[in-house]
Amino acid sequence: MTQVQATSVSTASPQIHTAPDDRLVYVSVNDPLARPLFEELAYEYSSRYAGLIDTDEIAREMQRYPVEAFAPPHGAFVLLLRDGQAIAGGAFMRHADPGTTEFKRIWASRNHRRQGLARRILTELEVHAVRLGYTRVFLSTGPRQPEAIALYQTNGYTLLSAHDFGEDQPPGYLFEKHL
Repeated sequence: MTQVQATSVSTASPQIHTAPDDRLVYVSVNDPLARPLFEELAYEYSSRYAGLIDTDEIAREMQRYPVEAFAPPHGAFVLLLRDGQAIAGGAFMRHADPGTTEFKRIWASRNHRRQGLARRILTELEVHAVRLGYTRVFLSTGPRQPEAIALYQTNGYTLLSAHDFGEDQPPGYLFEKHL
């Protein structure tokens, strides 16, 4: 079920392309509006990590967290809608460290990239996390996702560690940001 809470997307920033009817909505992970996010993330993971991660493992990752993890009062799941369709989104949940949230599933549609939409979602998640009392963000991304790595590096996130496949540590880029 879609929550009614929605905010207008600012068109003030020249880096972010928006349409007049773009709107942010907070929904449940199970909301049908979220389906494009999960379908495209599964596609991205399977294409970028072909031969490294099998499709069963990707499916498990997409279902790894309970729906409640991304629900109030400790989490959120936001979509950016254009013409009623999800074109970007992301989520956060409470992290094990007190005062820390973990951002997950930040995504922009393949058909709408290079418009600053992921940055818009990242900013919205940060603002909402602060409203909920979080003071630190932790997040991770895969080593084969250079756009995500660049997004975090250019938005004030500190790289904690970086490992690719075949190294002693599990693959992934870990970041943090103090809000």
